[in-house]
Amino acid sequence: MRAIGLILAGGSSSRMKELTRKRATAAMPIAGGYRSIDFALSSMANSQISKVGVFTQYNSKSLSQHLNSSKWWDFGRKQGGLFVFTPTLTHDNNQWYRGTADAIAQNIDFLKSSHEPYVIIASGDCVYKMDMGKLLEYHIEKNADITIVTKDLGAVDDPSRFGVVSAGIYVIRRRQLIEMIERAGAEGGFDLVKDIFIRYKGIKKIYAYQMNSYWSNITTVNSYFKTNMDFLNRDIREYFFEGFPQIASRIEDLPPAKYNAGSKVENSLVASGCIINGEVKDSLLFKEVYVGNNCTIRNSIILNDVYIGDNTYIENCIVESHGTIRANSNYVGTPEDIKIILEQNERYVL
Repeated sequence: MRAIGLILAGGSSSRMKELTRKRATAAMPIAGGYRSIDFALSSMANSQISKVGVFTQYNSKSLSQHLNSSKWWDFGRKQGGLFVFTPTLTHDNNQWYRGTADAIAQNIDFLKSSHEPYVIIASGDCVYKMDMGKLLEYHIEKNADITIVTKDLGAVDDPSRFGVVSAGIYVIRRRQLIEMIERAGAEGGFDLVKDIFIRYKGIKKIYAYQMNSYWSNITTVNSYFKTNMDFLNRDIREYFFEGFPQIASRIEDLPPAKYNAGSKVENSLVASGCIINGEVKDSLLFKEVYVGNNCTIRNSIILNDVYIGDNTYIENCIVESHGTIRANSNYVGTPEDIKIILEQNERYVL
């Protein structure tokens, strides 16, 4: 592949509310056993991009742990690899990343020391599967300066959240990106879209590349909820996880889910390590969730390592990871206003 990859994964979103208090948006769990960033990483790896840099900043601990080995995405090669960049305070620099362009600027040596002629930039908070080889071919064929991947959202979402048309994926020649980044920095510009791409509109040859397959952004509670619920659709599950190429992620050594006598599960995704005693319908249970006796979970997302006590009712909710829900609890949201549950009760009582 003639391109290196850059993944912008340092941000958070206030519209995610409590869900991004302790993790970056790119580290949000997706579809039972994945993280949001897995989709950008897998698309690059499946497109034979062997060298990828990930820029992290906000609440980077869980994301860095997830990326601690490049082998899951097959980046562990003699040439190439997976590189994680966090802000580093030095004698010459005492600034955190002030924007997406500044994140690249503070690590500009990564670009300068590379030899690939092109750069593909992607956001870490979008869910999709894409052949970036075809994207690069389009960019070269058009002799474009910048190519922006676009997605027709129809009437199902608010396009203003995504820069009107952009799917958060861009192609640009490496030397040109270095020049633009350095010029923007000298003029006090720190944002990749506002201070570089928009600035050169009408000056540089900017082309759009239409994405016709599934794409979703997860920077609000409702969009995060809907994206996960989309994976209850068999066609979408098969597209991502059965059709080649597949999505890769960091694998944990966990036992298969256990369904005890009396349990009932309907139209749901249940991840490894779960133990089910109650009723689960139209829901996603992430890794190591325990559902007690006589519990009912409907149209909800239960994140990793949650203990749900007996006789609990949960509907239209997202339960934050590592929580303990006391027995006889009742939590109900609405499809328009998903309720986020954060409980840190003692799990084991003498």
